Amino acid sequence: MIFRTAVEHAKKHPGLIPQFFFICLGMGGATLYLIRLAKGPHVTWNKSSNPEPWNKLDPTYQYKLVAISTDYKNLKKEGPDF
Repeated sequence: MIFRTAVEHAKKHPGLIPQFFFICLGMGGATLYLIRLAKGPHVTWNKSSNPEPWNKLDPTYQYKLVAISTDYKNLKKEGPDF
């Protein structure tokens, strides 16, 4: 029903087509990013099999999507081993 209304508006006002395109593109990108965050190694979905998955990560694991000035390969591990 909403899709049909959007198509009818786009037929009446062709200037809305780019707006619909970019709104759908933004919503799709946000959805994919949330899926990426939910599947990360620091997220626990099953607490019985692995209650603390972040303790198994390498100290050079890059947590950020983009690290501009940090070289994670040369970092020293600071902290105890669990």
